[in-house]
Amino acid sequence: MLVIDDSNTIRRSAEIFLKQGGHEVLLAEDGFDALSKVNDHKPHLIFCDILMPRLDGYQTCAIIKRNAHFSNVPVVMLSSKDGVFDKARGRMVGSQDYLTKPFTKDQLLQAVQQFGIVQQEVQ
Repeated sequence: MLVIDDSNTIRRSAEIFLKQGGHEVLLAEDGFDALSKVNDHKPHLIFCDILMPRLDGYQTCAIIKRNAHFSNVPVVMLSSKDGVFDKARGRMVGSQDYLTKPFTKDQLLQAVQQFGIVQQEVQ
């Protein structure tokens, strides 16, 4: 799976939690970095921060979802805001879920589990 966040702390926390859950993890620090990794590694699930420089999470999610090869990959938006507007806008660009930061290990692994991803190997 892929974790996209401009915060090194959030990326590392998510990586640790997901690896403890038995998942392989790729990290990207912004939308542009993420797009090449999505194309190269074809992750089964993407966690995407909303507020990022250059290409924000909404734009990144929309680009991923417009690509026929990746339109079925679940995207979970990450944000420090827990607003109704943010959740609705995330759904409009194709995200399947929304996690508020900071998240716990259980919240993150529960988000993974709901998509039926037990363990993942990078292709």
